[in-house]
Amino acid sequence: MSSITTNTKAPASGRSSTLLLLLKMRTLLALFLVFLFFAVMAPNFLSAANVLIISKHVALNAFLAIGMTFVIIAGGIDLSVGSIVGLCAMVAGYLVLYGIDLGIGWSIQFNTIEICLIVLVVGALIGVLNGLLITKLNVAPFIATLGTLYVARGAALLFSDGRTFPNLNGNPEYGSASFPWIGVGSLLGIPVAIWILAAVAVIAAYIATRTPLGRHIYAVGGNERGAALSGVNVGRVKIFVYMFSGLCAALVGLIIASQLQASHPATGETFELNAIAAAVLGGTSMSGGRGRIGGTLIGAFVIGILADGLIMMGVSAFWQTVIKGMVIIAAVVIDQFQQKIQARVILHQQTS
Repeated sequence: MSSITTNTKAPASGRSSTLLLLLKMRTLLALFLVFLFFAVMAPNFLSAANVLIISKHVALNAFLAIGMTFVIIAGGIDLSVGSIVGLCAMVAGYLVLYGIDLGIGWSIQFNTIEICLIVLVVGALIGVLNGLLITKLNVAPFIATLGTLYVARGAALLFSDGRTFPNLNGNPEYGSASFPWIGVGSLLGIPVAIWILAAVAVIAAYIATRTPLGRHIYAVGGNERGAALSGVNVGRVKIFVYMFSGLCAALVGLIIASQLQASHPATGETFELNAIAAAVLGGTSMSGGRGRIGGTLIGAFVIGILADGLIMMGVSAFWQTVIKGMVIIAAVVIDQFQQKIQARVILHQQTS
């Protein structure tokens, strides 16, 4: 007598796999839904002028989020990026207006390229300082970057005694008249900031997916001790990710000072929160070892469209803060849920 058995695990596994696929695509789905909602609810949301403004806002957050993604993947956090933005904006403004006073009646003036290089070096050095505090002095990343946040913000205030550096139009005599072009110029109808973002994103994605350094970053975040035992120089990897984060923050400081043609020491306040939100929303795990640059870019678009759309709808700034906080919490909860579903699917595949 023959017996017939049914496999009830297969449909359950299929449902889990489908749910896992939807969870992996959650950022893209969120972008589509947010875009569709504001396209219907907010007047002039799809106008060319508004799309241009949103793209510029997204670019600023995306720079920081790309650097933050590397830091979080490596198992860290960088709270100092907003203050680095402010300090680097002030450095750029000071160099455009005054150069470097030698104190003997002479001063050194710089052209636009030299100003950009100096500002980028300043941002990178602050990032290296963060990395050294964490790797050499064993300071927790949260505490180290929180301290740097205050130091950088204080230094930005000291640059001008809290005042704004206005009229950063540059001087043709010194070759700095092109400074505003970085923030307000365009190539082929696309803002220069977007072209710079595309270059940074391509470089970051290449590092993350095509280089030994990228594999080491994921290894350190996934299992730091295991990576060290495998021969990975954990200290150098951590210093690199914080240096890269500082470099991205310096770029944002440059672009903002150029766009506004002015720099203020309060520039960049709370920018680190938007960067973390974009990275987490894009699928970067706060526990480290997992994340994608492409996902972070989509997350930055979601945050940017959400912020600008709420403004266009006249939503209170207080409610905007509440909504952003809820988005971050939801992203982390969904990420944890995805990990549980993924573990269930893997376990089923191993036992079937």
